[in-house]
Amino acid sequence: MKDFILPDADYGTPASKSKQMVTLNIDGFDVTVPEGTSIMRAAAQIGINVPKLCATDSLDAFGSCRLCLVEIEGRNGTPASCTTPVAAGIKVHTQTGRLKQLRRGVMELYISDHPLDCLTCAANGDCELQDMAGAVGLRDVRYEAVETHFQAKNTSGEANPQWLPKDDSNPYFSYDPSKCIVCNRCVRACEEVQGTFALTIEGRGWDSRVKAGGANDTFLTSDCVSCGACVQACPTATLIEKSVIDIGTPDKSIVTTCAYCGVGCQFKAEMRGDELVRMTPYKHGKANRGHSCVKGRFAYGYASHRDRILKPMIRESINDPWQEVSWAEAMEFAARRMKAVQDKYGRQSIGVITSSRCTNEETYLVQKLTRAVFMNNNTDTCARVCHSPTGYGLGQTFGTSAGTQDFDSVEDCDVALVIGANPVSGHPVFASRLKKRLRQGAKLIVVDPRRTEMVEGAHYKAAHHLALKPGTNVAIVTALAHVIVTEKLYNEEFIRSRCDWDEFQDYMEFVADPRHSPEAIELLTGVPAAEVRGAARLYATGGNAAIYYGLGVTEHSQGSTTVIGIANLAMLTGNIGRPGVGVNPLRGQNNVQGSCDMGSFPHELPGYRHVKDAGVRAIYEQAWGVKIDPEPGLRIPNMLDAAVEGSFKGLYCQGEDILQSDPDTKHVAAGLAAMECVIVHDLFLNETANYAHVFFPGSSFLEKNGTFTNAERRINMVRKVMAPKQGFEDWEVTQMFANAMLKEMGGAGWTYTHPSQIMDEIALTTPSFAGVSYDRLEELGSIQWPCNEKAPEGTPMMHIDGFVRGRGKFIRTEYVATDEKTGPRFPLLLTTGRILSQYNVGAQTRRTQNVVWHPEDILEVHPHDAETRGIRDGDWVRLASRAGETTLRVTITDRVSPGVVYTTFHHPSTQANVVTTDFSDWATNCPEYKVTAVQISPSNGPSDWQEAYEAQAAQSRRIAAAE
Repeated sequence: MKDFILPDADYGTPASKSKQMVTLNIDGFDVTVPEGTSIMRAAAQIGINVPKLCATDSLDAFGSCRLCLVEIEGRNGTPASCTTPVAAGIKVHTQTGRLKQLRRGVMELYISDHPLDCLTCAANGDCELQDMAGAVGLRDVRYEAVETHFQAKNTSGEANPQWLPKDDSNPYFSYDPSKCIVCNRCVRACEEVQGTFALTIEGRGWDSRVKAGGANDTFLTSDCVSCGACVQACPTATLIEKSVIDIGTPDKSIVTTCAYCGVGCQFKAEMRGDELVRMTPYKHGKANRGHSCVKGRFAYGYASHRDRILKPMIRESINDPWQEVSWAEAMEFAARRMKAVQDKYGRQSIGVITSSRCTNEETYLVQKLTRAVFMNNNTDTCARVCHSPTGYGLGQTFGTSAGTQDFDSVEDCDVALVIGANPVSGHPVFASRLKKRLRQGAKLIVVDPRRTEMVEGAHYKAAHHLALKPGTNVAIVTALAHVIVTEKLYNEEFIRSRCDWDEFQDYMEFVADPRHSPEAIELLTGVPAAEVRGAARLYATGGNAAIYYGLGVTEHSQGSTTVIGIANLAMLTGNIGRPGVGVNPLRGQNNVQGSCDMGSFPHELPGYRHVKDAGVRAIYEQAWGVKIDPEPGLRIPNMLDAAVEGSFKGLYCQGEDILQSDPDTKHVAAGLAAMECVIVHDLFLNETANYAHVFFPGSSFLEKNGTFTNAERRINMVRKVMAPKQGFEDWEVTQMFANAMLKEMGGAGWTYTHPSQIMDEIALTTPSFAGVSYDRLEELGSIQWPCNEKAPEGTPMMHIDGFVRGRGKFIRTEYVATDEKTGPRFPLLLTTGRILSQYNVGAQTRRTQNVVWHPEDILEVHPHDAETRGIRDGDWVRLASRAGETTLRVTITDRVSPGVVYTTFHHPSTQANVVTTDFSDWATNCPEYKVTAVQISPSNGPSDWQEAYEAQAAQSRRIAAAE
């Protein structure tokens, strides 16, 4: 059945995972269900809906509302069907006269303390209390409450102590205590689904009520992370989206995929007419299973923000104001200018940057643009500046450039090793699933210079936190392997059967060297040897062990080496090829995986096949009708270097903001300023557009069809919810530009009419996508590549019987210290990361109410480092490196170690990357964002550079008045 149209029936309680089946009789109908299934769920599966209020199938059974009572022949009483499991042969009755009377009595009590303002209530038509009153046949309320929770004044006109005002502190939803029935669903959702434990029931009996945080807290000031689980669980209007209050209840919905992080959550975009009312997590979404975070659930307002550019613009010089023009004029101007650059400077003088935020189909077309129209391989993507070491390291060791598991695999994990990642902030929906597994008893190892939110949370704590010095990942990973090898904790059977034994012998000789022991590297890494040994033993012997890693692994000069070391650990212990184990890169953006898959790198065609391979080139030459250049093209830093030198002069940049996201901001600016034709294709006039000559307005994910590929290789459908505000989907804009270029060159044009045709071309030319089509995606809901004749429904888990490359390859991981050294001038190490409420360079989330939680980037400093410099909490500080300087406010915290400072990079006013250097990974050029030698000192406010930058940006964004 098609996932996207599966009914969202609520079966009341979660499904049982038992394989033992049980047959029972409900209201005269036999039903067979897995052992452990509740009577309520069994009844729902045959279309018998037992009334309920406290029950929902996203939460464990609770049994408090007493509406779901049933009778069982041979048993006394009327048990709750949600908490009563099925049993073989029992006969259940759900609709007897006695039950009807009991249910009406219970509902009457609920209604007696509830405002009967249904006609004006925001939940009218979408209220379970209202529905259940009808379901049980309640037509009258006999009770007259003297004191209620919903009247501000009692019958004598005095203030009612039971009444509480609304809490509207959260920007996205409202809490109205007067409508609460204390069903506990919101509290349980916060505990069971999200794992934050921010809500509780305070008081007892009549005084019971939901409370966020402590006595003086509101929803905004509490630990609530605004994931929306409580709002989704609430059966009344107690917790409700402000958008529903303002717009009204939705009348239709379309399932699509979130455009934020690489988890790939699916949502129902619920509409009233062509207006988006709310985003509701889709319970059949295989990555998120009905959960969400604050960004995906609420932060979609940027799509209609006043800053969006909706008309194409051009200008002769970056010092001129922008001129709004028609699409035809913009295309003609851009093509003529880009063609002139090539005529003057040569075929290799122009290139493209693809987007990790756009769809697979759009990304495929942009890399095709440079190879089939520009006739070179000058294509790169932001995926290279975050996860290209993943592609190289896993490609070398396993034979494929992607994670090995699906997210469901975490439910079978016994030990989770999280290195260089903070899922709580960067991948919160996955983090909730991991935290749930930890609360069930799984063990956690965290390798991170900072005490992140992942280290300790509600009802779990890491068994080991290896707070290493930034830049020493390789040393730590090799030391873990040293313990496993020297203590003979490795899985010899797995290694002999699945890996190259001779290569393992060589690796074992290397890693067993005493110089790799935890004791030998303790001074280097700052991690006590006993902690390293304990972590290694736990990983090797603790059962199913999975590794999850992020940019704290890849964004180093030895990022590829660390990924190789991680793969070595998995092979050493046999933790590959079954549920609960594996090597899992957590992708930062929604389509990082897809942009890599689609051939965005200058040396690879789609499917990670080298451009020098004549056989691979022949496939595309036949499909595209052109000759493919066999020489790899330029990466982004090479483009910028060549621009400064005078040989690279034209760039088409889709959906990326390299001036804010790439390292060494001043060098990026110099490269862009030296170009003669920069085309920016985006939603907003971003920082890169300060140096652009052409602006193509883009379409948001709500305005397009296509696919995203998430961190688990899952290809999800993106469905158009509303018409593009600027007239075209992004793939159409790229096609128009390609055709304008081909017209300038006298060639034939592209003729796609729908993105499904682009996917058909991808499938035709890319083996791992051979079985993927829109029809297949609609049928299966989603597909994890590789999908081909061998795996027609996709591949949830990789390397089950053997590695893609044949035998797993052990590779030596020699630690080489970064060239970025601390010293007297720059004694501190800066590392960077994300925060929950903001996303990447903040272009989207800064244009939503998420700025309530994070209005500016803050520098974290250890108390010792602050004291020696005379810095107090909240002060402005100057952050300087060998590359540049900026200023920002400081917070003093022991979450960072002495000698380490930390900040985020979400706000262009800070431009944190102005201080990062141009050092990069030895194999992929992935920038070394995570290790920068810096000094901090007191400051009076923004630096001269920041003020000059703001002035230049304001000058660059001028738009001439329409004639």
